[in-house]
Amino acid sequence: MEYIILSMTLLAIGIYGLSTKYNMIKMLISIEMITAAASMNFVIFASLLNDTLGQAFMILALSVDTCMTAVALAIAVVIYRKLGAVDITELSKLKE
Repeated sequence: MEYIILSMTLLAIGIYGLSTKYNMIKMLISIEMITAAASMNFVIFASLLNDTLGQAFMILALSVDTCMTAVALAIAVVIYRKLGAVDITELSKLKE
């Protein structure tokens, strides 16, 4: 039960960070926390059901999340080189 509370806490912190921060790097960290909470839930509920499928889903989710983070960091680097800032409110300057 403690792990479920930890997972819910990670999810709440991730959602709070995603909704209040405007820095792209901080938003990526918040998204990582949300996916870590989801992966933790896969493992927790699989262990409660004595099933190994949750671990397989966790490995798949972590690999997809790693690829997504690599692409997002590459986009953040390009935006930083072009604009000199990683604030998402300044992305409207990219239209010019």
